[in-house]
Amino acid sequence: MKVRTNEVLNVKYTARNTPKSIILILFTLLLIMLPLSLMRDSSEPSQKISSISVLKNSTEVKQCNIFSGKWVHYHEGPYYDNESCHWIIDQQNCMKFGRPDSEFLHWRWKPNECELPLFDATQFLNVVKGKKMVFVGDSVGRNQMQSLLCLLSHVSEPEDVSLKYTTDETYFKRYYYVEYNFTLANLWSPYFVKSSDDSIMKLYLDEADEAWASKVEEFDIAIISAGHWFFKPLLFYENKKLVGCNKCGKKNVTDLGHYYGYKKAFRTAFGTLLNLRRFKGVTFFRTFSPSHFENGDWNKGGNCIRTKPFSNEEMKLDGYVLETYLTQVKEFKAAKKVAIKRGLKFNMIDSTEIMLLRPDGHPNNFGHGKDKNVTFNDCVHWCLPGPVDTWNEFLFYMLKLGHKSGPKLQRII
Repeated sequence: MKVRTNEVLNVKYTARNTPKSIILILFTLLLIMLPLSLMRDSSEPSQKISSISVLKNSTEVKQCNIFSGKWVHYHEGPYYDNESCHWIIDQQNCMKFGRPDSEFLHWRWKPNECELPLFDATQFLNVVKGKKMVFVGDSVGRNQMQSLLCLLSHVSEPEDVSLKYTTDETYFKRYYYVEYNFTLANLWSPYFVKSSDDSIMKLYLDEADEAWASKVEEFDIAIISAGHWFFKPLLFYENKKLVGCNKCGKKNVTDLGHYYGYKKAFRTAFGTLLNLRRFKGVTFFRTFSPSHFENGDWNKGGNCIRTKPFSNEEMKLDGYVLETYLTQVKEFKAAKKVAIKRGLKFNMIDSTEIMLLRPDGHPNNFGHGKDKNVTFNDCVHWCLPGPVDTWNEFLFYMLKLGHKSGPKLQRII
């Protein structure tokens, strides 16, 4: 509210024929309202300017749709680099192996309705203190776990306790943060369901893989994700009987496509989490992470050499990526209805369309696998540091909101 000069003069003019008590009251009100008005006017422009730096020391978490927005240029660097974090494996260590550009490190996800808080390692560890968190799924899920290890590394370094629980520490990892009594783990299960490797992989779509199903009850927080392994040739079994396949090329076997196996595998995974008697934890389902092969498939010269994100106008969610996304989301929504009735928390990290815009975030040929003599362009996994760190910003936001306000976490999605 602006106070005009002639209004002040009118108060002074009429004061001559007004009792002193009323004059004093009016004068006092004027002294109070004028500074407030000026303060309000001066503050309005600054409220319209969003500043990410303000979030560094903020304890506020505004509830909004964090998955609707765009990538914006961010002048500050990433949270860590390949020298400050020793958890980055060679397959995703793009800077170590000579990636010449760094533009891909200077973009940040900006929701339309609010700011996404910066990742705060200390706050994250305090939220998960005394808990156990597990990533269930394939190597892209493990990619997210390694990002989280790096994000936490400048505050606390864990002890690798994998060998206390398994002899296969390549695929089944456990890390223990002594100071916070927090366990971070990975349970490898790229299909979620029981499988056997023959000339063509057999999937038993109605039987959960015991590699994760027998252990997940130990954990308070489970993040599940899977995708790319379902595009391979596969044989589908239900009730121990062959019902169809994906790209198997066998006579008298119906090709049901990868969507069929994908749907049934997620149905079994969600059903397992719903029906395990001792699992009372929070489930986070992270949606499909799209690849960005151009100029050919992964084994036919395909690559991903772009150095900046697509804009929202340049790339839309459609085709097989959209159908794959919708297939798993439909199963999630059905499972969540049951979860609510049973008092369980099911939440979705809706990252597919967001990551579709980041063709610049993959290692391409700036990553080394275990076999140094074999090179290939990796347009499936994500460089560390890189846009995959955003998934853990989402996780931090959702955990923090749930930690502060309980049931409201259900209403984020």
